[in-house]
Amino acid sequence: MNRYFDRASQTAGQPPFRCDGFVRDGVITTASGDTLPISALPPFLRALLVTDGTVTKILEAYFWEPVIVDTLEQRFERANTALPWIAIMPGDVCLMRDARLRGVDSGRSFAEAFSLIRCELIPPDFRQRLIDREIGIGVLIRDSGLESYREVLDVGVDRTADGAAAVFRTYRIFIAHQPVILITEYFPLALYH
Repeated sequence: MNRYFDRASQTAGQPPFRCDGFVRDGVITTASGDTLPISALPPFLRALLVTDGTVTKILEAYFWEPVIVDTLEQRFERANTALPWIAIMPGDVCLMRDARLRGVDSGRSFAEAFSLIRCELIPPDFRQRLIDREIGIGVLIRDSGLESYREVLDVGVDRTADGAAAVFRTYRIFIAHQPVILITEYFPLALYH
């Protein structure tokens, strides 16, 4: 759980990098302490890091092909540490979900997403559709008509599950004014150059 959602404590005492868009001379820090100027990233990747929209739809428009969400793993897990970003306490049970956003035509993996969900705070029908892995979280929120708000908490540099260089962002989704979902998305750098 901490690999994806506790990045701030892993970056040599650096606070999370928060960005609402343009940040002159902004840099992001790797877990090893190296820095990367945000201006060095491809423009579309910079936009992905700060968007508060549905990533699947943005990827479809950019790569011009349908994008599907492959749920690679989904399980309920008891938290062993507190996660203040979404008010998780040790012992709370959460739904963990690993997914890949993949182009239907090309088969390319555009992003990896790791989600932590406080299931007790979402409506039963939404919860069931989420557990049934019907569609991605963003599309599910949009289709269900739930009012929500996304807040980007951190961006940085790391590696995808297969070891490719990537940038990531961690954000939380508020539903009914409560932080309910925490997501870390990884975007492989080579794909966006």
